[in-house]
Amino acid sequence: MILDKVFPPDPRVENEAIELIKKGHEVFLFCLTYNDEEHEESINQIKVKRYKSNKFDYKMSALAYTVPYYSLVMKKKIANFLNKNKIEVIHIHDIRIAEAVFLTNRRRKLPVVLDLHDNMPEVMKFYPHLQKFPGKYIISPKRWKQKEEVFIKKSDKVITVSQEFVNELISRTNIDENKVVLVPNTIRRNFYNSFELNNEIVEKYKDSFVVLYLGDTHVRRGLLTAIRAIKNLKEQIPNIKLVIVGKNTTDYILKEEVNKLNINEFVDFEGWQNVLLFPSYIKISTICISPLRRNIQHDVAYANKLFQYMSLGKPLLVSNAIAQKNLIEKVKGGLVHEAMNVEDFESKILKLYNNPSLRDELGENGERFVKNEFTWDKTAKGLIDLYNNL
Repeated sequence: MILDKVFPPDPRVENEAIELIKKGHEVFLFCLTYNDEEHEESINQIKVKRYKSNKFDYKMSALAYTVPYYSLVMKKKIANFLNKNKIEVIHIHDIRIAEAVFLTNRRRKLPVVLDLHDNMPEVMKFYPHLQKFPGKYIISPKRWKQKEEVFIKKSDKVITVSQEFVNELISRTNIDENKVVLVPNTIRRNFYNSFELNNEIVEKYKDSFVVLYLGDTHVRRGLLTAIRAIKNLKEQIPNIKLVIVGKNTTDYILKEEVNKLNINEFVDFEGWQNVLLFPSYIKISTICISPLRRNIQHDVAYANKLFQYMSLGKPLLVSNAIAQKNLIEKVKGGLVHEAMNVEDFESKILKLYNNPSLRDELGENGERFVKNEFTWDKTAKGLIDLYNNL
């Protein structure tokens, strides 16, 4: 496996590797380090091999498909990794490092599996450094999309995270539908079976009506909608508390909005927290949200947080980004609001606030779905079949 980030944490990478190891495969993970971590380590039987990187190379990774520097630097490291560990199959996590892999594999001709965690060219359009000079003029999402299509065609198999993403790839690239394998982001049973409740978090929010958001807080995730809704909701739900667990470089925009609306006492920015605390935050919540803005990426993928929320029996309120809307309506695990529509968000929160029995029903539906149909050990079947037949 080739990952151009530090490891851990990366739940998807770890889940896939563990599942393959359980089926008798030997998994080596190429990843990066920016400090003095162990260069070789075994984590859950994954043979982690860390290669030293630096801030300059990290910044140049944004220019991977503008100038070849990053790919050439990574090519040398990947060649060392492939040779040293006698690798037989390459599994690439996302496209930033894909060019380096294909350059390295030109003579080796090893089978390649391309794992698309995100529709990265679409996500990039929302990166802050692409909104201003010089990034706006030297980094081209269109170029990244062209490269992605080249890599898809060069790969032996392609993995994506939702049926909507599978459909989009097939229609866009005209590849054979048998080449694409669906491996959704789901959670392992120990997330909801083996956690320790954090008493500090329980005590802090015991008297609050908690509306919870977990994960990346970039403005494209729609949190401005939730923040603006709190201004009116606090009049009808005096103990409401919007709890935001996560961070992003655009957090200053969210915090400025909270200050402007004078609702600081109703919004808690908890920052990024250890994943082990996620179940505690979910347990103390009343409603869990994913108010994504609509875009091509959000319409074809849904986040791990949805399954984390549902696994602990919480009702959801999600925007009408297509993939998550389809999922929540199918499961009957929550309500759907129109993306970026503050009034609609407010009305759905009030509907849930005024109907405790509806909250219970939606929460139970979601919990039943996750525990009976959508845990990692079930949804990983596509990954196992892929490798058994490669």
